[in-house]
Amino acid sequence: MSRSRPYSLAPRPNILLSERMHFPEPARRPPWLYRWGKAGPCGPLFPRMLEKWIRGRLGSCDLERSEFRNPPGLGVSDEGSRPGVNCTGSALLEGLTKESEIQGRVLFLTVCAAGIGGTFQFGYNLSIINAPTLHIQEFTNETWWARTGWPLPDHLVLLVWSLIVSLYPLGGLFGALLAGPFAIKLGRKKSLLVNNVFVVAAAILFGFSRRAGSFEMVMLGRLLVGISAGVSMNIQPMYLGESAPKELRGAVAMTSAIFTALGIVMGQVVGLRELLGGPQAWPLLLASCLVPGVLQLASLPLLPESPRYLLIDRGDSAICLAALQRLRGTTEVMVELAELEEERAACQGQRARRPWELFQDGTLRRQVISLVVLGSAMELCGNDSIYAYASSVFREAGVPQEKVQYAIVGTGCCELLTAFISCMVIDRVGRRVLLMGGYCLMTCWGSVFTVALCLQSSFPWMPYLAMCCIFAFILSFGIGPAGVTGILATELFDQKARPAAYMVCGAIMWTTLFLVGLGFPFLMEGLSHFVYVPFLGVCVCGALYTGFFLPETKGKTFLEISEELHRLNYPRQNQGPTWKGPEVIRSTEL
Repeated sequence: MSRSRPYSLAPRPNILLSERMHFPEPARRPPWLYRWGKAGPCGPLFPRMLEKWIRGRLGSCDLERSEFRNPPGLGVSDEGSRPGVNCTGSALLEGLTKESEIQGRVLFLTVCAAGIGGTFQFGYNLSIINAPTLHIQEFTNETWWARTGWPLPDHLVLLVWSLIVSLYPLGGLFGALLAGPFAIKLGRKKSLLVNNVFVVAAAILFGFSRRAGSFEMVMLGRLLVGISAGVSMNIQPMYLGESAPKELRGAVAMTSAIFTALGIVMGQVVGLRELLGGPQAWPLLLASCLVPGVLQLASLPLLPESPRYLLIDRGDSAICLAALQRLRGTTEVMVELAELEEERAACQGQRARRPWELFQDGTLRRQVISLVVLGSAMELCGNDSIYAYASSVFREAGVPQEKVQYAIVGTGCCELLTAFISCMVIDRVGRRVLLMGGYCLMTCWGSVFTVALCLQSSFPWMPYLAMCCIFAFILSFGIGPAGVTGILATELFDQKARPAAYMVCGAIMWTTLFLVGLGFPFLMEGLSHFVYVPFLGVCVCGALYTGFFLPETKGKTFLEISEELHRLNYPRQNQGPTWKGPEVIRSTEL
C-alpha cells in the first residue's frame, strides 16, 4: 500500500476484505465516523455514510480474480466464506444491514418455542376448567348412577368437583419440586421437552374419560397437567433469563407473563359455548392441551440450550460458544463470553445448592426473604380471587347472562395487554418501579372496589363502578407483579443456587394458590363485602418491601448483581479499615 495514499484499497490477492477496511491511523479516519452519536454503528446515519464511502473507495471488485472472504461479524464463519463470487460495495452494505435483522431472530424463536409449551400451558389449563363445570358435574353423577344404580348426593358431587379443581395446584407443587433436579441433570431445554410427557398422558386420559365412563381419569389428568405446569413455570423463565443478553433480560423473562395471559385468554375463547364449551365437547376441550405440547416438541429441539448451563454446569466451552453465536446472530460474542467465564470462575468448585441450604446461607439472606415475601404477595394479592366476583358483578351491571362469558374474556385480554406493555418498558423503567406501581394501583382500585360492593344497593351506578374496578385491578396486576415476580429467582441468585431458588418459589406459589382457593369461600361468607381488605394489606406490604429492600437489577450482569447483594447482606465488611492502635491524642501541652 502506498504511503502517499494510506487509504488505498487496490485489489490484492489473498487478503481479507476486513483488512481492506482497516484504518491504520485513527487520526486519519473519515470525519463522518465521529458523527455516529448515540445511534452507534447500527444507527440510521451509518448505512448511508458507509454506502457513500464504500462506493467512492471500493467501487466494485471482481472476486473471480482475487480471493476475498466475507467480513467477520456478519454471522458467516470462515468455513462458510466462499471465494469466486462477485461483490460490490452495495452487496457489502446489504450484508451489514442484514446483520441487525438476523440479530435476535433465534432468540425470538426460542422465546416462542419455550413459551407455547411452558407458561402458556399453565394459563390455558387454569382457565379452560371454568367452562365445563356443570357438564363435568353431570358426567360425575351419571357415571356414579351407572355404577351403583343410584345418584350421587349433591355434596359428594361438589366434593368430587373440588378435588378435580384442587388437584391442579397440588400437581403444580409436585412439579415445582421436580423442576430443580430436572434443570440440573437434564438441562433447561431438555427438561421442557421431557415435561411434555405429562401433557401427552393427561390429554389421553381426558380424551377417553367419557368413553371409559371414569371421572377418575379426569382427576388424574388434572394432576398430570398440574405437574407439567409446575415444571414449566420454573424452568421456562430460568431458560430464557440465562439465554438473553443483559440488555434484554427483563423483557425476555417477562414473556413468561405474556404467555400465561395468552393461555388464559385462549382458554376462555376455546371454552365458549360456540366452540368447545358444549355438553358433548368438554373431553376435547380438556384434551386440547396436547396442541401446544406438540408444537413445542416440534420446534424446541431445533434451538440452542442455555449458554450459561453449557459453560458453568457442563463446562463445554465450544458448544456454549456455538449456542451464544446462534442466539445473538453474530460471531462477535467474545465480550459476553468473557463475562460468562468470570461468572464461571466465581462459581468454580461449588455444587448445586439444595432448597433448604438457601435458608442456612447468610450470603443469600436478602435474596431468600425477597423471594418468599414477593412470591407470596403475588398469589395473596387477590387477583385470582377477583375472577370469582366477575360474573356476579357483570350481571349486576346489566350484562345479560349469555353475554357474561364474553365480558370475562375481556378481563383476560386486559392482563394480556398490560403484560405486553410491561415487556416493552421493563428494561427502561426497571423492576422496582413496576412492582411498586402495580401494588400501589392494586391497593387503590381494591379500596374503591370494596366501597362499590358496600354501596351497590344504594346507588344504581355502583355496579358499573365495580365492573370498572375489576378491569383496573387486573390491569394493575399485569403491570408489575404478574411478570416481574417471576424474574426474581433468575436475577437474584447465581447459577448454582438458581434451580433451588425456583423450587422454593414454585412451592410457595402453588401452596398459596391452593390455600387461597380453599379458603376464599370461607372469607366471602365471613367478611362479605369486606372480603378484599386482607388482600389490600398484602398489596401494601408488597409495595413497602419493594421500595425499601429490593435492589434494582436493570442492565446489570449476574456477577454485578451478586456483588451488590453481597454488600447488602454484609454492610460492615464494606466499610473502610478502622484504627486499632492506641488512642490518638488530639491536643498537646506546650
